[in-house]
Amino acid sequence: MSPKKLNCMVIVFAIYLLSQHVHSELEVGYYSDSCGMAEFIVKDEVRKAYNRDPGLAAGLVRMHFHDCFIRGCDGSVLLDSTPSNKAEKDSPANNPSLRGFDVIDSAKARLEAECKGVVSCADIVAFAARDSIELVGGVGYDVPAGRRDGRISLISDTRTDLPPPTFNVNQLTQLFAKKGLTKEEMVTLSGAHTIGRSHCVAFNSRLYNFSTTSLQDPSLDPSYALFLKRRCPQGNTNQNIVVPMDPLSPGVADVGYFNGILANRGLFISDQTLLTDTETASQVYQYSRDRYTWASKFADAMVKMGQIGVLTGNDGEIRENCRVINS
Repeated sequence: MSPKKLNCMVIVFAIYLLSQHVHSELEVGYYSDSCGMAEFIVKDEVRKAYNRDPGLAAGLVRMHFHDCFIRGCDGSVLLDSTPSNKAEKDSPANNPSLRGFDVIDSAKARLEAECKGVVSCADIVAFAARDSIELVGGVGYDVPAGRRDGRISLISDTRTDLPPPTFNVNQLTQLFAKKGLTKEEMVTLSGAHTIGRSHCVAFNSRLYNFSTTSLQDPSLDPSYALFLKRRCPQGNTNQNIVVPMDPLSPGVADVGYFNGILANRGLFISDQTLLTDTETASQVYQYSRDRYTWASKFADAMVKMGQIGVLTGNDGEIRENCRVINS
């Protein structure tokens, strides 16, 4: 073999080893030796919270998404604001829409009593999202773990890294691509809107102030618009009024979300916009007819999303309290 070919093989092998290292930073069963009850404890706390309030399942899935899209999946969304810093959780994009922080606190307290300083808050969020999906009828999946917790949480990051409900399909595609997710994975993960609820402020503009030529979004089914107007009267400032993302089955991980889009009943502009692109529209139609395909791909996409920008090894820390950095 010539030296040139040998050098090429060495380079290729080195790249392969590097790629294997990148993908093995997190691993399934990471706590099997150091804290064998870790995943059971998180699941138990999620189940108890779900039994009290089934709506928390959607909140915990949303929390994982909002954590991973800001600085990676590092638990930064859990940090409280301080006198000198406004944190992510106090952004209008997160407050009051994010729920379930007390569930994470409860799980963390039990884990600290069981195996102090071992399980990261970021991993608890990832486990809790998976457990929530299972509780609402989604496909379960193994969660690679080993994340460490970040020490920075800035409200300003939420203005650029979280997709607002007004984004169109091109803006969504570009933002997800920045996070290493494909257009297909973007549509797949959007299916999380099959569960949960939204406050009126997120979609009111579609009802009363859409454009200079149309007060109401013409792409919105008229009967659905009337239903939304009854729930969210113009000028009402009551922050407690919420609307289910999928009115027919808001507590079940099914494909009602995709059927709603096909009926022009996507709640957000960022939902209905999926019909404006040939590729995403085709995917919406496919998922609307095949719940298992969506649920299976959703599980895969959640695993991939859960590895965005993770801190491992000596980076970050294992927080004692998920709301504050270690002193």
